[in-house]
Amino acid sequence: MKNIILIGFMGVGKGSVAREVIKHSNYIAIDTDDLIESMENRKIKNIFEQDGEKYFRNIEHNISLWLEKSVKNTLISTGGGFYKVENLKKIGTIVLLDSPFDEIIKRIKAHPNATKKLKKRPLLNDMKKAKKLYDERRPEYLKLADIVVDVTNKSAKECTKEILKKVKK
Repeated sequence: MKNIILIGFMGVGKGSVAREVIKHSNYIAIDTDDLIESMENRKIKNIFEQDGEKYFRNIEHNISLWLEKSVKNTLISTGGGFYKVENLKKIGTIVLLDSPFDEIIKRIKAHPNATKKLKKRPLLNDMKKAKKLYDERRPEYLKLADIVVDVTNKSAKECTKEILKKVKK
């Protein structure tokens, strides 16, 4: 079993899908944002506010090196910008969870913890900037992806079935 790396825009459902994949496979799961928060002993929002995005991206780079060298048979759920690490293809099979921007925002706002979810994502504070970021990132995500799963109107369970079927091919 090779690592599976979930990429996609923030709020697309990478964490939900990851939790579902581990229920239905022999993979274990880790989340790059959770690793960063543990390493730094502070929330990502605070890292961005206190040290900036460049500092945060450097931590992601270091984590990517560790993942490549030390992690196997794992589902890796990534932050929205993690796809930029240079060694991503060496870490595992890249699965893009894809959805239109408006659907992602609708999904976040419909969540019972919507306020908390929006607060957790500092780059979503300004919807115009967030949409611009989505428009910049989406073609890059598509170019990198080994597998693309459209998550629009699908449950995490449906996405998981699709991922596991495509990864085994």
